[in-house]
Amino acid sequence: MHICFVTNEYPKHTFSHGGVGTFIRTLGRKLVEKGHRVTVVGINFYTHTCEAESDCGVSVYRLKPKIIKGLTWYYNNRAISKKIKSLHIQNPIDIVETAELGLAFITKIKSIKYVIRLHGGHHFFAKYENRKIKLRQAIVEKRSFRKADELIAVSDFVGKETMLLLGFENRNYTVIFNPIDVNKFYQSDINKFDRYTIFFAGTLVEKKGIRQLIESLNYLVDEFPKVKLLIAGRDANLPGTTIPYRPILNKSINDKIASHIKFLGVVSNELIPSFIEKSQVCCYPSHMEAMPLAWLEVMAMGKIFIGSSIGPGKEAVKNGITGYLIDPMSPKAIASKIKYVFNNYNECIEIAKKGRQKICNEFDINSIVRKNINTYEKIINIV
Repeated sequence: MHICFVTNEYPKHTFSHGGVGTFIRTLGRKLVEKGHRVTVVGINFYTHTCEAESDCGVSVYRLKPKIIKGLTWYYNNRAISKKIKSLHIQNPIDIVETAELGLAFITKIKSIKYVIRLHGGHHFFAKYENRKIKLRQAIVEKRSFRKADELIAVSDFVGKETMLLLGFENRNYTVIFNPIDVNKFYQSDINKFDRYTIFFAGTLVEKKGIRQLIESLNYLVDEFPKVKLLIAGRDANLPGTTIPYRPILNKSINDKIASHIKFLGVVSNELIPSFIEKSQVCCYPSHMEAMPLAWLEVMAMGKIFIGSSIGPGKEAVKNGITGYLIDPMSPKAIASKIKYVFNNYNECIEIAKKGRQKICNEFDINSIVRKNINTYEKIINIV
């Protein structure tokens, strides 16, 4: 098969990237190993130039953006469509896959099947971030879904919610979880950790729950004066604005807790496992996720994990059995669970071991790739 992913987020060395880019790179490389051709096409917002590279067999084409006031979207989508057509002539493409908004202005080719993978789109996150739905993006998202031949969702929760919000309740979708390489995210040494260290990895935005996590330290420092929160992630703006979030976050850092917090900045995905291993507990209290790779990475390492009870959390974590789920809006609830981990480490580490087993059974990259290949083959054969 020849699968073409349309994304602007494919990881580029030394540049920060998000979960969708990591997902496509992980899946793409594995598909190549299985003998399939994988191409990535997107606009190059990294360096604003035209680039082509081979990443472990994945052919990546980053097209030079065309910044034209009011028409940027049109010219960039036209460039992507032209590139797909050119690639299809050279090596026929079977599947074009993109995220929720990606198909709206792509020119379809009759012999190709077009797939949207639901990672959490505009309607989904607008609802759970309490933001107003923007009319233009709402129209674009619905247009994109109408052009999709098939849908894949990274969790049942994001699938159901998106269909409901778009008014497409009768549309079917296939659930395929995000894959985890359980060799890269290995079973950590339970004796190799810094006591009272909490680790967080994620973009510094409100929806990731970082503010509430920071505020939870107010309930911990008196009892655990050596507690330390390590924060790995890039700064970002408030959604839909150019207003930086970091100054808002800094307002939550008072003199009592300031010395207990360390911002690490952007940490490459290759280095994340070492930080996970050195922490006593990892806490990612996201307000909403579609199916967070970062959660699965922690659990894959057999590390004690605390996540959010909201959204698809229950699909990833069995509360009290493979990890812990808390109310992400409550700093006090977050602190209470961290305190429990500090005081009951031996019990918690046994739960963490079960967490790794769950990942190996349900999220291992080899079984997830097989599910993707089988799904692609079924889609191709649909008349």
